[in-house]
Amino acid sequence: MPATRPLLLCSASPRRAALLEAAGIAFERGAAPDIDETPPTGVAVDAVALSLAVLKARHASPLRPDRVVLCADTTVLLDGAILDKPRDVADATAMLHRLSGRTHRVVTGVALASKGRVFSRQDEARVTFRPLSAPDIEAYVATGEPFGKAGGYAIQGGAAPFVTSLDGDVETVVGLPTRIVRALLQDIADRVTGGR
Repeated sequence: MPATRPLLLCSASPRRAALLEAAGIAFERGAAPDIDETPPTGVAVDAVALSLAVLKARHASPLRPDRVVLCADTTVLLDGAILDKPRDVADATAMLHRLSGRTHRVVTGVALASKGRVFSRQDEARVTFRPLSAPDIEAYVATGEPFGKAGGYAIQGGAAPFVTSLDGDVETVVGLPTRIVRALLQDIADRVTGGR
């Protein structure tokens, strides 16, 4: 086994915890790392999520060296730019207008830290929205759901009817592809056993 104790999920996201629970992966909650999540200078936009996940893991792991620490980050990309978490109603409304009737990319980076080493991978999905009317957007923003979410929407929530196609893993869009978590746990196990 890669760890004698459950994973330590260092994230404030209830969605990531729910995904691990649904997948039957044993974990405990830890404090989210207090880091600057501004996209690092010189990192390509499609690598920002992985870079931030690794940074979070490197920050959290020394505080709990006895545990396998799990961190993640998700970015929504459109026209070569990152759509971050909306700042306010106007920002959320503008984001959804931009996403309306178009395909965007969602990249989630996952990092596990164990005994001074970080194991990481990322996954990408493509999501297409139907054309959204102004009342559609206004009603959705009024629910408050867009806030705190990259791109200003929750595919597993009220934005589900907006999606006409998904190319990839819905867990990547929600924020934590559990098959990647399992693969990284196997990477750690292989390191411990020397690949045997």
